[in-house]
Amino acid sequence: MIEIERKFIIEKPDVDLLRGLPGFSESRIVQIYVHSLENVTHRVRSREIDGKVVYTETKKQRIDKMSALEDEREISREQFVSISADIKEGTSPINKVRYTFLANEKLFEMDVYPEWKNTCILEIELSDREEKIIFPGFIKIVEEVTGNRAYSNASMARSFPEESICR
Repeated sequence: MIEIERKFIIEKPDVDLLRGLPGFSESRIVQIYVHSLENVTHRVRSREIDGKVVYTETKKQRIDKMSALEDEREISREQFVSISADIKEGTSPINKVRYTFLANEKLFEMDVYPEWKNTCILEIELSDREEKIIFPGFIKIVEEVTGNRAYSNASMARSFPEESICR
């Protein structure tokens, strides 16, 4: 499957406001990047939603700054533990809270990292690269970081970037 998405650093909105939006969910995610073939990003993830944990394995191959070929499958807890043992040297697990919500007929995914106090990352998957994004009024964009490798989770597992300053 080809995934087309854009990524933004935003000012952290009030989570209580998000809870009232359609499609709202809150999950706790741990992502671990493991050894892979060249030009392929390989990770495993545990995602807890409402007390239920789902484990996935994902392999991504970047096509360009906005899109990637993605192969994702659900795995067992035992597979997650086994694959995690092959964590890439120099990386740490990524911990984040993901909030998802619908606005303007689009699914927004907001990742909040413990390393940042005032900002977070917002991702939007698009049906095509020319699609115009209509942001809800409460979203305050600090900077678009689509294609900026420093803000890929794989890079953040090696070196977490300093928090962008809110304007």
